[in-house]
Amino acid sequence: MDSIVECVPNISEGRDIAKIERIVDAARNIVGCAVLGVEPDKDYNRTVITIAGEPQSVQQAAQELILKAIEEIDMTTHSGEHPRLGAVDVCPFVPLEGVTMDECVELARSLAERVASSAQVPVFVYGEAAFNKEKALLSTIRKGEYEGLEERLSKGASSHPDSTRYPDFGPNEWNSNAARSGGITIGARGILVAYNVNVMEKDAHVSKKIGSLVRSSGRLIKHQDGRKMRIPGMLTMVQGMGVTLEAHSMSQVSMNLRDVNKCPMHVAFETCKSIASDHGVEVIGSELVGLVPLQAMLVAGQWYANEGESDEFRLVDAAIEGLGLRQIDDFVPEQRIIEWAVKKAVGQ
Repeated sequence: MDSIVECVPNISEGRDIAKIERIVDAARNIVGCAVLGVEPDKDYNRTVITIAGEPQSVQQAAQELILKAIEEIDMTTHSGEHPRLGAVDVCPFVPLEGVTMDECVELARSLAERVASSAQVPVFVYGEAAFNKEKALLSTIRKGEYEGLEERLSKGASSHPDSTRYPDFGPNEWNSNAARSGGITIGARGILVAYNVNVMEKDAHVSKKIGSLVRSSGRLIKHQDGRKMRIPGMLTMVQGMGVTLEAHSMSQVSMNLRDVNKCPMHVAFETCKSIASDHGVEVIGSELVGLVPLQAMLVAGQWYANEGESDEFRLVDAAIEGLGLRQIDDFVPEQRIIEWAVKKAVGQ
């Protein structure tokens, strides 16, 4: 296998395990790729799935999974802590080895067209695959979430400009299919690390403050006369927000590290920990959602290990311990580090 691409569909179901299994099973047993991870979250009511392998095989697996998710998930009854637009809220293609970003763009666009044609649902394209720069950011496409989609696809005024309002493929009007599926979002991007810092508080009061301080977009400050200004955040290429995890009686600073080279995990962790301490609250560990590149673990490990340590396995262990990655669930490196998991699953 000379070419390896990763695909990370996020489906809007994290509680019904039988339903999740039916959806994921649709992507299994396709020659040339493997399902490397399935991570449901009850509070978010969302499951992150990781598929990797040969590009065309991964695309086929993603198509089968998306179509099954559209069949199984009814967005009219969905609720959860995480922002979402539809049954498959995001499905990015990521180049790993022997694959260019342009090839991932083509995989995303052709899949979006196929899904829209087959299921007759609205499909948005984002990231590097976006047809215009206004749709590049997922947060822009997701604005208003599922609850705002009916107004968005109906005639009349909308908070979305025309450049982001309508899907790239499929029906651009509200109908029963759109009501059930919501907006499906498919794209291409570089490696993103979904990383959450665990805060020992139940109401997310401090976690929300931390999220607004660390995220790159920062805080919007409003003058009493209506004027506004934005104060940039502390970290580079980071999206962040505070959320409550009722199942664990704690909160999280939920972050997307959009470029882990510019903001390594230990920088995000220690920044959140420092701010939490200023507010008299303890950070008790962290959580990776999905898989993580080996290099990201090594960089974090270099901070927590003895200076000069170079052994990969010791650095990975130091990162796991220093970041508290086993605080919620076990963290098995051979299953969670992309390069190690792919080699094990597809025989590299």
